[in-house]
Amino acid sequence: MRYFGLIWAALYRKPVRSFLTLASLFVAFLLFGLLQSVSVAFSEGPDLDGVDRLIIAPKYSIIDQLPLNYSRQILQVKGVEVLSHQTWFGGTFRNGRSFFPRFPIQPETFMDIYPELVLPQDQRQAFINTRTGVIIGRSLAQKFNLKVGDKLPLTATIWENKDKGPWEFDLVGIYDIPGEEVSDAQLFINYNYFDEYRLRGTGLVGKFIVRIDNPDRAAEVALEIDTLFANSSNETKTSTEKAYNQMFANQVGDIGFIMTSILSAVFFTILLLTGNTMAQGIRERIPELAILKTLGFSNVSVLLIVMSESILMVLIGCVPGLFAASAILPGLAVSVSFLAGVEMSAFVFAQGMVLAVLLGLIVGTPPALRALRLNIVDALGEHQ
Repeated sequence: MRYFGLIWAALYRKPVRSFLTLASLFVAFLLFGLLQSVSVAFSEGPDLDGVDRLIIAPKYSIIDQLPLNYSRQILQVKGVEVLSHQTWFGGTFRNGRSFFPRFPIQPETFMDIYPELVLPQDQRQAFINTRTGVIIGRSLAQKFNLKVGDKLPLTATIWENKDKGPWEFDLVGIYDIPGEEVSDAQLFINYNYFDEYRLRGTGLVGKFIVRIDNPDRAAEVALEIDTLFANSSNETKTSTEKAYNQMFANQVGDIGFIMTSILSAVFFTILLLTGNTMAQGIRERIPELAILKTLGFSNVSVLLIVMSESILMVLIGCVPGLFAASAILPGLAVSVSFLAGVEMSAFVFAQGMVLAVLLGLIVGTPPALRALRLNIVDALGEHQ
């Protein structure tokens, strides 16, 4: 701490250059905080997948469909307690810029399988009884200022209706997912109306969801279900909900690899920029460092001063960048639905701090070693 004045004076020596370097570091760690938080959420995420739920999906592609009449055979499998289904609707809402998942479901059974969706009993009954009924999560209702009784028009992108116009739905319920770090930004449609009114694909569903009586028998039940439809024109792939979600993420893309690639490119650029700044600063201050040695500063003291400058500069850019990312993430979670529940954890913040120190050590080592080896006579004579 006794050298802090010298270190701070060195950073402030060229304020414009220091400011630009700090701005670059700020942006780098802002991106790190945002992207790493998203990466951690996608790769780890809260373990909310039901251990007693199995997903029965098309075997070869997530965009294929399965016949609805498979449900009768699936329900006969020993261990299957409740069956429901879900289909991707697509479509656009209002200006088409706001993305959130929309699924036709079977109202009578879907919420039995997903008890974490909390819906008042009268709204649940209205969803079952209203052919054009839909329910949405509370975050969507707040975002779009919607209330029960509103009309919700959706423009088709996949499933055209028989009139080839917008789909008109009635908002009959707003559900919550209390105490869970998972998005409630979804819309659920009464499947019966969807299936009757769509132009094509009648009698097909995207996937089945079943609740089984014993999670320990999940593999056995899954094999029995898939055996039922083996060698048919619509073969199935049954897996636990956790395994299915991981498979879906793999088909969409390796989020972790994408984030790591972006961060690597950003930090390599910042490494070059900061390293060049430090090297240039040392070249300009060679006489000053020589004078410090003349005044009695040891080689190790000069080395530590230079190394501390580097680490301090990176930390000054890092800490505000991480705090800014932490402040921005809640807003992103509201405006971008699939990011709901993503927040900066203490683990990500600690990663950023460790990375900042390592970055400071890397860029500070070459100029620090040069300062260590500095010869007083040569340094002063060179800059006469």
